[in-house]
Amino acid sequence: MNKHVKNFLHRGMMFGGFGPIVAGIVYLFLKDISIDGKEVFVAIISTYLLAFIHAGVSVFNQIEEWSTAKSLLCHLSSLYVIYIVCYLINSWIPFDFKVILIFTVAFILLYLLIWFCVFVAVKSTEKRLNSKLK
Repeated sequence: MNKHVKNFLHRGMMFGGFGPIVAGIVYLFLKDISIDGKEVFVAIISTYLLAFIHAGVSVFNQIEEWSTAKSLLCHLSSLYVIYIVCYLINSWIPFDFKVILIFTVAFILLYLLIWFCVFVAVKSTEKRLNSKLK
C-alpha cells in the first residue's frame, strides 16, 4: 500500500471521532431543537466522515513530488467537497444557490487567509533560523 494512502487512513482514523463529538457539543448547546433518530445518525456518520477526510487530506501537503499549487488545490477541493456535502446533508445550510455561493466564497477566502498566515509564519521562522546559522 502506498505510504501516502497509509498516512491518509492513519490520520483519518486518529481524528475521525472528533467529528461526532463536535456535532454532539453543537446539539447540546442548541436550545429548542427537536431532532429524530435518523437526523442524529446522519449527523454522526457525516461528521465522522468530515473529520476523517479533513485529517486525512493533510497528507497532500507532504507529497514531495507535487507542486505547492497542486497540493493546495487538491487539499482545498477535498475539504470544500466534504464540507459542502456534510452541511447540505445535515440541512445546516439550505440547498439554495445564493447560500451555496456565499458559503463557497467564504470558504475559499478563509482557506486562503489561513494558508497565507501559515506561509508568513513559515517564512518568518525560516528567516530567523537562517540568520542564526550565519
